[in-house]
Amino acid sequence: MNAIELPAPRFNHVAMSVPSDLLDEEGRDRLTKFYGDVFGFEEHAMLTVDRKRLVLGALRADQFLYIIANDDPMTCPRLDHWGMSVESEEQLDIYLDRAKKFREEDPRVDIVDKQVEDYSSLALKSFYVAYLLPMMVEVQYYDYKDPNR
Repeated sequence: MNAIELPAPRFNHVAMSVPSDLLDEEGRDRLTKFYGDVFGFEEHAMLTVDRKRLVLGALRADQFLYIIANDDPMTCPRLDHWGMSVESEEQLDIYLDRAKKFREEDPRVDIVDKQVEDYSSLALKSFYVAYLLPMMVEVQYYDYKDPNR
């Protein structure tokens, strides 16, 4: 087989199952408000099915959260998560501030505050947040010490 150089694939969605009650109108509104207010995600209304499915677009048509009802919904330990990276520490801080602001209105927002893991060529800056879904989101900023890496 010939060696063909292929572009790097990228993740395009995360799927989670939840109880159907979370996908009623009130639950969908809460999820859409949180992920919209904090990250700018938007509901793909044409894909919404009451008490069955909610799809939240992550600012690109090919990146989204796929949330589906199941009688035996997903459960996982607190720090199980999916991750996304951001372009700057400022963007990371804005998302964290928005999550903290949302938590002032709804204490169910779970936040692991900003931390920095310092490596020789990189400072990995991140925080975790969860709201009503079984998995947390880890938001990361890769702060390379050599910008030419």
